[in-house]
Amino acid sequence: MLDSFDEELELEIDDDRLDALTNEFAGHTPEETIDRRVYFKELFRLQGELVKLQSWVQHQKLKVVVIFEGRDSAGKGGVIKRITQRLNPRVCRVAALPAPSERERTQWYFQRYVSHLPAGGEIVLFDRSWYNRAGVERVMGFCSEDEVEEFFRSVPEFERMLVRSGTILIKYWFSITDSEQNLRFTMRIKDPLKQWKLSPMDVQSRARWEQYTKAKEAMLERTHITEAPWHVVEAVDKKKARLNCIAHLLEQIPYNEVPHDPVVLPPRIHHPDYHRAPIPAAMYVPERY
Repeated sequence: MLDSFDEELELEIDDDRLDALTNEFAGHTPEETIDRRVYFKELFRLQGELVKLQSWVQHQKLKVVVIFEGRDSAGKGGVIKRITQRLNPRVCRVAALPAPSERERTQWYFQRYVSHLPAGGEIVLFDRSWYNRAGVERVMGFCSEDEVEEFFRSVPEFERMLVRSGTILIKYWFSITDSEQNLRFTMRIKDPLKQWKLSPMDVQSRARWEQYTKAKEAMLERTHITEAPWHVVEAVDKKKARLNCIAHLLEQIPYNEVPHDPVVLPPRIHHPDYHRAPIPAAMYVPERY
């Protein structure tokens, strides 16, 4: 339990470091909207429930897809990190696809995403998904309006097909304000540990805020279907967004605790004729700490 707390505390120290940068460079003091002890208590409780959900998914051979969409710097990565933190990566994995290759651009649009879909007993979290076509590709001119229109015609049927095949499909949109995104981008510019997150595409998204807003509105309107509805997460407050999203995710999949046989360690077998061979000193990593 202490190890788990230390691990989470390392992530929270990073938040504190960003808060210090906010004070220094933006002249803005972040408000503590949720008590840290409450946050940790609830996060560990929810992560415990995620472990139970993972066991249930394995036991029932469920296929679960969770899509995370939103503007750049909306906090999708932070939520995904907390969801996967205590889970088995062989059961719950993240799909974050790079830009399509030349070959992939000539494929059926959904083809490269299909290969990442789960088998029975697996959960896949899409850190951005096929909805790239309705967002960044449309706004940045990487596809034609005809291709966007075809996407809007196809995606409801594609998702209905997934649901009919037994896939549980859950879609989240992380919502932040114009001023909050501007603040987070400023922090990335100033923070040497976060600068890698700020791509030329991200910079363009600031200039095209209104275009992204129009694209988002069209996407939500045309792809919010009964079989796979959108769920909007208010994400200006990162800590609340993490807790709210995880709590909501747990409510979308009815699950029970799977009984497990108690684990009993077998006695250590000793062989009198076995002698451990010495390891050369040069093979050890220097103990600098």
